[in-house]
Amino acid sequence: MLTERIDFPGPHGKLSAKLDAPTGTPRAYGIFAHCFTCSKDVLAATFIARGLASLGVAVLRFDFAGLGASHGDFADTNFSSNVEDLVAAADYMRDKFAAPQLLIGHSLGGAAVLAAAQRVPEAKAIVTIAAPSDPHYVVNKLLGEHLDTIAQLGEARVKLAGRDFNIRQHFVEDAGRHQLHEKIATLGRALLVMHAPQDDTVSMDNATRIFELAQHPKSFISLDGMDHLITRREDAAYVAGVISAWSARYLDAGAAHA
Repeated sequence: MLTERIDFPGPHGKLSAKLDAPTGTPRAYGIFAHCFTCSKDVLAATFIARGLASLGVAVLRFDFAGLGASHGDFADTNFSSNVEDLVAAADYMRDKFAAPQLLIGHSLGGAAVLAAAQRVPEAKAIVTIAAPSDPHYVVNKLLGEHLDTIAQLGEARVKLAGRDFNIRQHFVEDAGRHQLHEKIATLGRALLVMHAPQDDTVSMDNATRIFELAQHPKSFISLDGMDHLITRREDAAYVAGVISAWSARYLDAGAAHA
């Protein structure tokens, strides 16, 4: 397995990425969208992408604008900009390697994948991991106690995952404009929903709603005993193995090229 550092143009400046690929010709390419306020180097993204690479699927994991090594100010970003970054990543892969047939999103990244899927026509298989069924869930769950301050002052300093971030009113408003139920219902791709019943960050109800809204073919895997961020290496290896086995039915190896 090889890991290549890559920069590619995004709507708000340079986006930083890593491509984890098998030593031989990949049987397919995919994209991994990381969790809210995380980065491409968070344990789940790293272990799952490398796990898939070891099983023959090349995966591009990238930092959303304003996070990790990507350009931009996080305070200027929102759910819409995340979706645009994802589409830019797919465009880059289509031009430089091969179009991504597999889209994987973790937490809010999962919601972004659902929102962006129809703009990546080559994507045949979609995977959500611990994803909210609607981006506004994140606003209510993580930002609820700050909403009055944000409304009054236009922004607030919020501690998320041990770090401070400036959250502005446009983030709240933008999240409210995205209703994913129609996109999920008309996804038109194979969907794998993965969620832990014990997840105390994004409740299991979200996975249930995504699964119920989606049309077949769809599958659900319970990540029993795993934490929201999937911080254990063995858990990430299990997730990667399941995604590889499930997606093999839908990926067209003939579409990938070195």
